[in-house]
Amino acid sequence: MKGPFMYRHEVSLAAVVVCTLLAGCDTSHDEQQETSSSMPHVVTTDIQEGIEKHIEEQTRLGGGYFSVSFEGEQLHLKLVRVHTEYLANLGPRRHFACVDLASIDGDVYDVDFFLAGDPGAMTVTETTVHKINGQPRYVWKQKRDKTWRRYPVEKAPPGLLGVVSGRDEFKFLYRATLPQMSEAARMWIPLPGSDAFQTVDVESMEAPGQREILQEHGHGNRVLFLKLGPEDSGKVVELRLRVRRLEKGVYEAQQPVDGQYLEPERLIPDNETFRSIAEEVVEGKEGDLVRARALYDHVIDRMRYMKYGPGWGRGDAVYACDTRTGNCSDFHSYFIALCRAVGIPARFAIGAAIPSERNDGGIDGYHCWAEFYTDGRWWPVDISEADKCSRLSTYYFGHHPANRIELSRGRDLVLEQGPASGPINFLAYPVLEIGGKPAKVKVEFSFKRHKSTAKL
Repeated sequence: MKGPFMYRHEVSLAAVVVCTLLAGCDTSHDEQQETSSSMPHVVTTDIQEGIEKHIEEQTRLGGGYFSVSFEGEQLHLKLVRVHTEYLANLGPRRHFACVDLASIDGDVYDVDFFLAGDPGAMTVTETTVHKINGQPRYVWKQKRDKTWRRYPVEKAPPGLLGVVSGRDEFKFLYRATLPQMSEAARMWIPLPGSDAFQTVDVESMEAPGQREILQEHGHGNRVLFLKLGPEDSGKVVELRLRVRRLEKGVYEAQQPVDGQYLEPERLIPDNETFRSIAEEVVEGKEGDLVRARALYDHVIDRMRYMKYGPGWGRGDAVYACDTRTGNCSDFHSYFIALCRAVGIPARFAIGAAIPSERNDGGIDGYHCWAEFYTDGRWWPVDISEADKCSRLSTYYFGHHPANRIELSRGRDLVLEQGPASGPINFLAYPVLEIGGKPAKVKVEFSFKRHKSTAKL
């Protein structure tokens, strides 16, 4: 299959990344001739192999650590992951890679690498630290000619910091590749729905096996349920969606019934620790809105955005409280636990954030957020994004930008034909069981923004 969503296989100059320090991405006539006639064909797997080989060699020479010069010091780091969604061919024998590397203290550095050369013989020409624990030191701005330039964070408009205001429209591809299966299997995938802020049309659905649409009644989710067999090994599940999304602000809603959003969940428990912390934070503060803002600020001050080591990414409020680190799921689970501990209803949602600085390509996994209820209104918050960029902390208390898609809402999802492992913690990536045992699925998200809302 070809088309704009085949981002991970072949990347053109329009794909993702950067030219600031390469004097632009324009090539001469002679270089274009070489590109078309004698240059080896480069795909993203070639770039991934090139950067992984470089890091492996330098780590061996560094006694088990990869060294990066940063602000007059030498950082000693270990590889966490290569961002495959950002690998890019910049032109003749010029390439880009973005890699997460972690220090022994647990800080995660997002490092940009520029490479030169052919497949199997690439060398790194420049290395720069882009983010520290998710906080950017600079951003990239794509120009009309599809090249990219560095932009100072302090001068960057919200559109370069992940925020599309007003409305956004895009096509979203959800793609899951099944592993080898030796016996009967079952899989559950979120089917995003429409509401006052999001309209989703399913343009196509390709899935092997027997399919059924299940209703999850606790939070109103729809789920694609597949019964699979060994003959489906290696096959692909693909959902192509057209999404029209509005920026979400504070909105009116009926009072949650029966204390639904005050009840504990498996990984968001109600215990004395959360009550003690929350009561101390809100002491002397009047009204749930003021108290919720105090809890919001407390989470930002207490936690570090860090995806490293065991335990992160499960939305475990106890883990977040104890380690004071985690990703978006951990940030918001901790916030929800604190809100509920002082009687403020709060709930969880998960989906994907659509890049604001470009109009197509890969998406860096799921993203999640929360809402709390007071005075007849739901207030959207995104604390992990506020933590990454302090100048947007006020915006993210009461807003979610238009450039995202909500895949599902809630925790501990119960289905009539649910997994043998029990309620689903949260549903963004597929849940697969082979012979009743959990198994991993390779999943990819990508998008293409509609021309009516394109930013270039």
